[in-house]
Amino acid sequence: MRQPSFKRMTGAVGVRVGILVWVLIVFGLATGGFWYHRYGKMHNMPRIIGGAGSIVLSDNTLAVLTNLNSAVEIRFYSLLDPATVPAASLTFAERVDRLLAEFQQVAGWKLSVTRYNSLSDADAASADGIKPFNIEKGPACFLGITVICGEQKESLPQLQPEWEPALEYDLARAILRVTTPPATVAIKAPAPVSPEITNEVLRLIPDITGTALEDGIGILRAAAVTRFVGASAEMEKQIQAAQQQVANAQNGQSDAEKQAAVKHLQQVQLEQAEKVKAIAAELQAQIATFEQMKTAAPATK
Repeated sequence: MRQPSFKRMTGAVGVRVGILVWVLIVFGLATGGFWYHRYGKMHNMPRIIGGAGSIVLSDNTLAVLTNLNSAVEIRFYSLLDPATVPAASLTFAERVDRLLAEFQQVAGWKLSVTRYNSLSDADAASADGIKPFNIEKGPACFLGITVICGEQKESLPQLQPEWEPALEYDLARAILRVTTPPATVAIKAPAPVSPEITNEVLRLIPDITGTALEDGIGILRAAAVTRFVGASAEMEKQIQAAQQQVANAQNGQSDAEKQAAVKHLQQVQLEQAEKVKAIAAELQAQIATFEQMKTAAPATK
């Protein structure tokens, strides 16, 4: 059997590196430009996310979408003024649109997406609870999602690039909540929570009762951003070292050494991507635990 050439193999690696670089850039947005300024040389690397099949949804999200018991409508409000809204926000909105397309493809006819793209749809966005922004720079803009099932409605009022790693999970949870009958929610026992997750939530939010739900989720996400930054820095360091090994292998080394260098780079990419996924999964577990703890906590007087 003919073996793939080293050139073809390194080309495939380049595509995978492009995917991973996009992940790093997303997480870097949460640091207020840290990633861009420190690793600005990556700006021209490929950013592959859109298109059918290129977004890999988590198993939990797939379970929610493939087991819908009622029709769900999603209203996506992307009312942005290109003259005053940053280009990063415009491209972020495009990625959200692609994520919604993937949700729709998986769920089939049970999930429909209505897209609102004109600034003239501002009244509809406000009626669905979407928050305006950009008012100080130009016309009011809106970027949010409303999820509807029957009489139940829930909104993600303002989508922001810094929370993009959690968007899939937030949207899946919103779909799950609107498709769960209230009576079922009332009698359903909460899922067991690991002591490690509970202790971490209590460390970050000592006053469960006195902390508003939205504020607590913000605290948890901020802590996750710190972990994302550390993971991103370590990821970049290891990938650069592996890429250097691949470059060195091109200078007269044997085919076996070249293939070993490529394989090592692929393995480093996979390991670092798994670390990032683990941080995102831990954040979602912490948010779910905090919500349970808020429900169980006695109301403040």
